[in-house]
Amino acid sequence: MSEFHWKTSITKVEPNKIMVRGYPIDRLMGQISFGQAVYLLWKGDLPSPKVGRLIEAILVSSIDHGPTPPSVLAARTVASTGAELNAAVAAGILAISRYHGGAIEEGMRQLTTIVKRSSEQGVELEEATWEFLQELKEAGRRMSGFGHRLHTQDPRTIKLFNLAEELGLAGKYVKTAQIVEKILAEMTGRELPINVDGAMAALLCELDIPPEIGNAFFMIARLPGLVAHIHEEKTRMRPMRKIDPQDFEYDGPEERTLEGGFDG
Repeated sequence: MSEFHWKTSITKVEPNKIMVRGYPIDRLMGQISFGQAVYLLWKGDLPSPKVGRLIEAILVSSIDHGPTPPSVLAARTVASTGAELNAAVAAGILAISRYHGGAIEEGMRQLTTIVKRSSEQGVELEEATWEFLQELKEAGRRMSGFGHRLHTQDPRTIKLFNLAEELGLAGKYVKTAQIVEKILAEMTGRELPINVDGAMAALLCELDIPPEIGNAFFMIARLPGLVAHIHEEKTRMRPMRKIDPQDFEYDGPEERTLEGGFDG
């Protein structure tokens, strides 16, 4: 073997055969969901259908949040210049960071710290949470994944946590996030609801996902939304326009139900 020889355990490709983590890809196709495939790639094993269902819900929860998030404004601005799709998508993805979609990793680490401290010190989660939040306050830092510029109760969080309970996947991390929400309200005197980043952080901890790839779930989820905005920008708007983040109007369908609403 040469000095440049290296190994990978992800995908093996041979003539007429592709194996993802040991599974022939043609056998996975039509048998597992996209969420299960993502889990397989990142964790190395196939998740249960329940875990796959929760991951699918997580991905849907962050697929889009209108035209005002920084990632959408960045993607639309680049699309307005006539740039190719991949360039506009890249601009949107690059805008995802600490204050927009990038709170998941830090939130996971913070929740893990609280749970670990509770276990190691033999104290209740409430006590460990209060102590941790006091430390953050004294350090001039804040808890990631709490508070929202628009929602006083994030409907995505409510749905995700209810689904996790239904599937038997809500455990100590979901409980910790709920305790954090309660104590933050007591400490600050205002409501700081668990936002979708915080919900994703708690649920990904429940699924034992490494924190360092937590933000990738938001990136994957948001990409189709970015493509939708880029396509609309290119096909509906004039090039090189000044994009006002406030002076816009929604003119799509009003609220619809799923019954009879499937296309194809």
